[in-house]
Amino acid sequence: QVQLVESGGGLVQAGGSLRLSCAASGRTFSRYNMGWFRQAPGKKREFVAAITWSGATTYYADSVKGRFTISRDNAKNTVYLQMNSLKAEDTAVYSCAADSRRSAIYDYRTFAEYDFWGQGTQVTVSS
Repeated sequence: QVQLVESGGGLVQAGGSLRLSCAASGRTFSRYNMGWFRQAPGKKREFVAAITWSGATTYYADSVKGRFTISRDNAKNTVYLQMNSLKAEDTAVYSCAADSRRSAIYDYRTFAEYDFWGQGTQVTVSS
């Protein structure tokens, strides 16, 4: 089992920045692809960003490209989401997810690709 715990959410003004962290339990974190998803009130959960197990490749939703950066520190079992130039529409609960199975094709946008999820952290951007 893998436990994921997010932190770093909060209230920020539009144009501001936040850095989310997702700490993972276990000794095999470095083998997992990791993703960030978000869900705003009344909306479906959506993909935000993902990073491969080695950190070599990152992926972003078009809505956050150029503003958000995903990174990881395998020595600390942690994945980060740096969020800059925040907008009111970024308001949501942000959750991290781990893909421990690593199938041949990493379908990073798909929820079913991930087998472990954190509880989420609230990000509120005031306009």
